[in-house]
Amino acid sequence: MPTRTARTAWNGSLETGEGQVEMTSSKIGTYDVSFPKRAAEEANGFTSPEELLAAAHSACYAMQFSAVLGAAGGTVEALDVKADVSLGADPAGGFRLTGIHLTVRGEVTGIDSATFLAAAADAKTGCPVSKALTGVEITLDAQLEE
Repeated sequence: MPTRTARTAWNGSLETGEGQVEMTSSKIGTYDVSFPKRAAEEANGFTSPEELLAAAHSACYAMQFSAVLGAAGGTVEALDVKADVSLGADPAGGFRLTGIHLTVRGEVTGIDSATFLAAAADAKTGCPVSKALTGVEITLDAQLEE
């Protein structure tokens, strides 16, 4: 399996500095980052490690869930997966990820709601990004659209 690469160029202090995150492997773009924007409610054109992690987690989970559903006899018509990654104070000092909430709605034929929910839970623990983030509480809201 391949290794994927991103890099960040940073200038200045944490409080006043800014950087650019480059998606090196895919060459799809370079995105601005700054700590003040990371900690603010509105991103205003800047991304953050949490948003990038949310993108990675939602994509990984969708792929894993699709595989689990197929193995359970389902045919995936559509999955809509959202990942909310929260940053907060760490009691030990600094900051930490305080939680990840996955929301998935699916249009899947060939299975019932109970099978869908079981597959959703299996995908949550089987997703490689979920495995990498075992130190963060990951919650799940899954619903089969009928």
